[in-house]
Amino acid sequence: MNYQWYPGHMMKAKRMMLENIKLIDLIIEVVDARIPLSSRNPEIDELGKNKSRLVLLNKSDLADRKYNKLWMEYFKSKGILAVEINSKSGAGIKSIQGAVEESCKEKIERDRKRGILNRPVRAMVVGIPNVGKSTFINSFAGKACAKTGNKPGVTKGKQWIRLNKNLELLDTPGILWPKFEDQAVGLKLAFIGSMNDEVLHLDELALDLITFLTKNYPGLLEKRFEITESEESLENLKAICENRHCYGKGESLDLMKMSSVLLDEFRNGKLGYITLEFPEEGNL
Repeated sequence: MNYQWYPGHMMKAKRMMLENIKLIDLIIEVVDARIPLSSRNPEIDELGKNKSRLVLLNKSDLADRKYNKLWMEYFKSKGILAVEINSKSGAGIKSIQGAVEESCKEKIERDRKRGILNRPVRAMVVGIPNVGKSTFINSFAGKACAKTGNKPGVTKGKQWIRLNKNLELLDTPGILWPKFEDQAVGLKLAFIGSMNDEVLHLDELALDLITFLTKNYPGLLEKRFEITESEESLENLKAICENRHCYGKGESLDLMKMSSVLLDEFRNGKLGYITLEFPEEGNL
């Protein structure tokens, strides 16, 4: 498959971000902890080159724990603070205020020297679709969430959210970049559900996932589905299908249905703690 998906509204979202970047001090980028590089929009680096940065490794509960730690170290080595969180459960959310202050300490110190003591940090929250950006904002804001309409940036599709006296967020729609230079990036995004499944061949996607799992997490499929893993991904998919008694008409194996089930189980963490890319694979 050729992975490509860039609906028109994402172009609009990018323009919106460009229009409002001058209003903010900090870019908070939400990424999926299972693919911390592939779930970043590389355009954000150019967009926010003169801004403070904070990366949130969301859905950290679904990722391999040891790699969460390695990714945090990796981003730190690049000069970007990273925090692992789980927006759904609220894990790690309380540490974000401190991380914001750490990321913006130079800005806060400049304000202090100028006698500006009460100006809140203004942060833009960015992230590609399905990394949990909205869930994070709702979890972080809680009941203190309030739109603030007395400043630029309040138009349909984005909103200012005052969290407390020290921090305001500018929410923006999720955007993907126009073209994946590396199709492996598109594949990983398809795995986690950042692309519309309707434009994908789910059977091919499931086979690619099985190939990855048997190579990097040997024995996982055996334990989950009580099969004997084969070197052939199609044979593994058939065995999983038989184990789940997933049959179509005429008692034939319904591989398409099982492919969808397998992908859902991976995305929901039912297959275990899985990271799809590792720090040594790429660069910021």
